Amino acid sequence: MLRRTFLQAAPLAAAQGARRPPNIVFFLSDDMGYGDLGCYGSREIRTPHIDRLARQGVRFTSAYANGPVCTPTRTAFLTGRYQQRFGPALEWAFGPANNKTAGLRPEDSVLPRGLRPLGYKSACIGKWHVGWSPQFRPPAHGFDESFGILLGNADMYSHKYHDGSGDLWENGEPVRREGYLTELIAGKAVSFVERHAGSPFFLYVPFNAVHWPFQSPGRPADIRTPQNWRDGERADYVRMTEAMDAAVGRVMDALARKGLDRDTLVIFTNDNGGERLSDSGPLFHVKGTVFEGGIRVPAIARWPGRIPAGRATAQQAITMDFTATILAAAGAAAPAGITLDGEDLMPVLAGRAPVHERSFFWRVRQPGRHQLAVRRGRWKYIDDNTGNRGFPELLFDIEADPGERRNLYYRHQDIARSLRAEALRWEASVS
Repeated sequence: MLRRTFLQAAPLAAAQGARRPPNIVFFLSDDMGYGDLGCYGSREIRTPHIDRLARQGVRFTSAYANGPVCTPTRTAFLTGRYQQRFGPALEWAFGPANNKTAGLRPEDSVLPRGLRPLGYKSACIGKWHVGWSPQFRPPAHGFDESFGILLGNADMYSHKYHDGSGDLWENGEPVRREGYLTELIAGKAVSFVERHAGSPFFLYVPFNAVHWPFQSPGRPADIRTPQNWRDGERADYVRMTEAMDAAVGRVMDALARKGLDRDTLVIFTNDNGGERLSDSGPLFHVKGTVFEGGIRVPAIARWPGRIPAGRATAQQAITMDFTATILAAAGAAAPAGITLDGEDLMPVLAGRAPVHERSFFWRVRQPGRHQLAVRRGRWKYIDDNTGNRGFPELLFDIEADPGERRNLYYRHQDIARSLRAEALRWEASVS
């Protein structure tokens, strides 16, 4: 079966007894490279707070984003399912034709709806990017509080989109605030923690860093125009990443001050591969492709007393797994009638279950780029121009060759055929 049924977590809830369900904090960075954190090998960017999360929890070495660009991964996280199930507008980033018209229907999301029956308060603080119209905004999805941008990117100081329209919102209404956007996000997240320490909460913090426009903190005169919107240097990217790390540190400090440090499941990951100023480490290619540099991401899970500290896991994981994991950790279930595609990772994270083989699928349907990919165990198959058999079919041993430099299709055509057939069955199931 391609779809995994999410079983109601009543046994876990019973085991917790009278204990309050854990708080949930989910950090999502934007367009960060796989090699741009200290705990993933960077010697150029200082990320002490995220590195501390890795030391205190489990770091994934084979985690993936659901999509190679922003919107699909965010859709998968909120729904716990493959984004392809919700139509082409949510399978790719919104374009000019649907930027302010398309969106994720609230009835399709499971977060925070699945947590509300257990008394959770919820907030989305950061970049939304799954719908601009009022019927698609965070309040419609059940978030008690929200703050941030609704579109794909904004000037870090003026908080305007490149067309000059304002894009800073609080609880679904436009607002004006002074300050660097990453720092404003951190301040709002800290305030939420401090005000809701007495009840279980779900805090979703999707940063817009380190997406362009590439603007360093501390330079408020650097206001962007359409002409220089995507300009930037690696030094700007480095400072933006370090500012995001500092924001993570502020939220973690707030948890500690409120005595919530050990009662909170914290997850950090990225929405897709890095862009042109990012360091993809040993991986090939960038955002927008199904090569490893476009979809493999850092991921860290921390929950003292439940997740052993200082470990790395080779368990293959994908964004929508964190949705299932959050619901299971809370003792919650997906809303009635919804079957999740993601898998609860807590048994592996807690050391109760072994690392196991799985299959993940990706698809790109854009002018000039059609790709279909599947990873199962050590093997990854890519049809690089899907449907036109005159273009290459690629097969990589990802464990031995994470940089996807050696195509082994010629040697293992049986494996390639099996993976292709599996990918086509998946495509049919999500159409």
